[in-house]
Amino acid sequence: MKPEMLSDPIFLISAVFAVIITGISKGGFGGLALFAVPILSLSISPVQAAGILLPILIVMDWVSIWAYRKHWDKRLLLLMLPGAMIGIAIGGLLADRVSEDFVRVCVGFIAVAFPVYAVLGPKFRTGGDWLKGNRPMAWASGIAAGFTSFVAHAGGPPFQTYALPQGLDKRIYAGTAVMFFMVVNAVKLIPYAMLGQFDRTNLTISAALIPLAPIGVLIGVWLVKRIDQQTFYRVMYALIFVTGVKLLWDGLI
Repeated sequence: MKPEMLSDPIFLISAVFAVIITGISKGGFGGLALFAVPILSLSISPVQAAGILLPILIVMDWVSIWAYRKHWDKRLLLLMLPGAMIGIAIGGLLADRVSEDFVRVCVGFIAVAFPVYAVLGPKFRTGGDWLKGNRPMAWASGIAAGFTSFVAHAGGPPFQTYALPQGLDKRIYAGTAVMFFMVVNAVKLIPYAMLGQFDRTNLTISAALIPLAPIGVLIGVWLVKRIDQQTFYRVMYALIFVTGVKLLWDGLI
């Protein structure tokens, strides 16, 4: 028997959009995967939204790993992953102790902060030589990436804050990011399972949506070649910002 949510047109539209956007992100528009949990959180609990999306993200991770299996930086992973484990643990410990509105506010804040980071981040990343090999900052960025990834699959900005100034080759950077989030997403399976997010309903919905993932990736690859990326990012960042404001309003008011 199919979950009732699959017959809800509002949920169905938001779920399809969320998975397609995640695929587009993997197909060349990095960072847009952040949109998935906030858009789904407009119709269901943000915790459930994250639980539904995690298996889909893991499928995408394994596809990406094959492409970058020989191109990644072991040292950077060893610097950042310990902090990420702490961030995931913090998220897991807090998840069943706070209200859904609190989680909604956290997701909303991340969604609002991300477009701001996208605009202002490059200004702060210039002259970031002091970050190279800085172990305390690696742990801090890892913790932030692990926590935001747990809450909303939004660990990209904290990871980028530390990883980009390391001056890695473009392909090595992309491969390291793939490996980092493959490990993070795999570890998240444990607390998500403990929180009951892999019940029959969520897994059925995840399975129904997984076929859309490669479609989104192909759309992303197609869009990269045919449209102005800056314009596309501006539109998507505006949508993420508006969605974040709506979630903040719902959580606070």
